[in-house]
Amino acid sequence: MSQERLAAGLGLTFQQVQKYERGLNRIVASRLYRMGQVLDVPVSYFFEGLPETTDDNGDATLAVRRETLEMVRAFHRIGDALARRRLFELTKRIAVLAPGDGGVTA
Repeated sequence: MSQERLAAGLGLTFQQVQKYERGLNRIVASRLYRMGQVLDVPVSYFFEGLPETTDDNGDATLAVRRETLEMVRAFHRIGDALARRRLFELTKRIAVLAPGDGGVTA
């Protein structure tokens, strides 16, 4: 896909896309998500081949956990803004009340 076409799909100018490509401007998460939609690839596509980073305990960081990406995608599919906000608040409360060890459980 050309930079011009990507820019049009994102509602940006060709020059703005060039700045992203050259690393002159940072890409915020929401823009990266939209780029994935325009390019018809999952957000994880942009991170393929990168070494997995870990926190101080040796656990994979949230940014590279598959479950985190899946949860964010599902969250953004919730059309009701109030429901999204309530889920967000509930998640924060659960994290405070029942902090985990960082491990993933099924």
